[in-house]
Amino acid sequence: MKGESGRKQGAMSPCAACKLLRRRCAQDCVFAPYFPADEPQKFASVHKVFGASNVNKMLQELPEHQRSDAVSSMVYEANARVRDPVYGCVGAISSLQQQIDALQTQLAIAQAEVVHMRMGQFSTSSTTSNAATTTTCSPDQKSTAPNHSHHHNHQTTKSFFTMDMVVDQANMGESLWSC
Repeated sequence: MKGESGRKQGAMSPCAACKLLRRRCAQDCVFAPYFPADEPQKFASVHKVFGASNVNKMLQELPEHQRSDAVSSMVYEANARVRDPVYGCVGAISSLQQQIDALQTQLAIAQAEVVHMRMGQFSTSSTTSNAATTTTCSPDQKSTAPNHSHHHNHQTTKSFFTMDMVVDQANMGESLWSC
């Protein structure tokens, strides 16, 4: 049966932190609840980035109910620093922000294309309805009004619908995170 600290009761198996530091794991070890013996890499990366004494100080200064979250954050940051020693989490965040920017641009282009297609359908149905109204006009009106009206509507529609969305490709890769 395992105790709350992750160590077997009776036999005092050291936590991952004490095992790495080659010290005796005390009953009230601050590391034991958060760095169990079966997860040695978890403490190894945190130790490599922050150092055992700094982790100990941080955990001692926090109320117990916040320690678990703090350890999770330290482990995440330490793993990110091991992968990317220069930027750590910020590098990952920046990369994700660039992906979001690119996807938002693609979404805006797709939405503009949908509007363009819908307006093309509207233009086609509007032209059809104008042609239908020409048959109800008198012969004198047919020669002047419908053609002028149809031509005017078509040009207005065309000038409005031929506007394409302009995407600033130069700024597409920029991130909101700048140093």
